[in-house]
Amino acid sequence: MKTYEFGDKSKPVILLLPGTCCYWNNNFGEVIPLLEKSFYVVCVSYDGFDETEDTVFPSMTEETERIEAYIQKHFGGKITCAYGCSLGGSFVGLLIQRGKIHIDHGIIGSSDMDQSGRLAAGIQASIIAPILRGMLSKGKLPNWVNKQMESCSSEERVYMDKMLSMFGIGTTKMSFVKRKSIYNQFYSDLVTSLDNGIGSENTVIHCFYAEKMGEKYLSRYKQHFADPDIRRHPMQHEELLVCYPQKWVNEVEDCCGMGNIAD
Repeated sequence: MKTYEFGDKSKPVILLLPGTCCYWNNNFGEVIPLLEKSFYVVCVSYDGFDETEDTVFPSMTEETERIEAYIQKHFGGKITCAYGCSLGGSFVGLLIQRGKIHIDHGIIGSSDMDQSGRLAAGIQASIIAPILRGMLSKGKLPNWVNKQMESCSSEERVYMDKMLSMFGIGTTKMSFVKRKSIYNQFYSDLVTSLDNGIGSENTVIHCFYAEKMGEKYLSRYKQHFADPDIRRHPMQHEELLVCYPQKWVNEVEDCCGMGNIAD
């Protein structure tokens, strides 16, 4: 696991945790310079998803332990904020649930919080791993996906293009990612359960609820987290981050008590 750090070390620390199969810079490259005005930015690059290492993603639990060890070593076990994009939201939940380090503000980035048994998870991971591996190695979508996207509106297409860019589609620079890393990450996220009512003293959990995902995700946030601060957005999954980076930064700063959200 690698970390990339930016900005003034005297400022509050924000930890950025990428989504499923995402390269750290594709995921957060646009917002890092904006965050540096208020934070010292630390971005995690998961095992198996960093081109400078020959590694394989192990499991959600093992990677959480490595994140905890890093925070303990470099920041005395305490940081101001952690933002988890999609899959990264599961890491935020696990970090708070385990209580090995302290986070003042944990932000769940419209994560789906899907969980399942081992058999179902194995079947799903076995199906998705070769598909995603092919997409990352070739840098393009399968023809059947392209055909489905032809019916998207222009607004939907802008969002989809942004999301695809976050995954590295359009370039082959993610071709180094092994199928085993994709399988392990997808599978372990499904089988690594989050407790209900997760909370910690002096920690506030904020959930960026993308309303277009559906009410069941709002129910999951209220199930897994104790008294979460629900931040509603009439958007799709991670649309605020990928399509409106400055508004996303303003929202993150507001969660941490750093001023009013700009229009």
